[in-house]
Amino acid sequence: MSEPASISTGIAARYATAMFELASEANLLDALEADVTAVEAALAESEDLRDLIISPIYSRDETQAAIGAVADGMGLNAMTGNTLRLMAGKRRLFALPALLRALHEKIAEHKGEVTADVVSAKPLTKTQAGNLAKALKASVGKDVNLNATVDESLIGGLVVKVGSKMIDSSIRSKLNALQNTMKEVG
Repeated sequence: MSEPASISTGIAARYATAMFELASEANLLDALEADVTAVEAALAESEDLRDLIISPIYSRDETQAAIGAVADGMGLNAMTGNTLRLMAGKRRLFALPALLRALHEKIAEHKGEVTADVVSAKPLTKTQAGNLAKALKASVGKDVNLNATVDESLIGGLVVKVGSKMIDSSIRSKLNALQNTMKEVG
């Protein structure tokens, strides 16, 4: 059962705003950031957890108990655990990945940071990542956190997305552009 992206985003935005404001008032933004990172890692690592948040076969009570046990086992802040339980009780856990993204954005904005999605043909070295972060900081005027992934089909180069701006310097895109130009000529 998959919800449209706009519904997930809307629900996630409301929960993220509430969580961010509560954490901010209680001076718990660092704890919230740690919880977001921990839950993201758990989602990436555990297929069972991913199934739990999207599967309709579990009852509300089962989902609420399971996500509560996960939150307690991970040592999450009480506010984060209670929010996850509430989302489970209202059958809104499908929006959890969007909630985590929204919280990352709110926390980064509060800190004066921006996240850049970087796709490269090979994994970036620490030196390359550091140089790229410095160059992007000079361009956008904020500290830049890199979210680096690898896509070997790029052949070489990078695809960098910061906010609504995207720079595609991959060899794949250059070859595609050349192919389109050749089609127009011939």
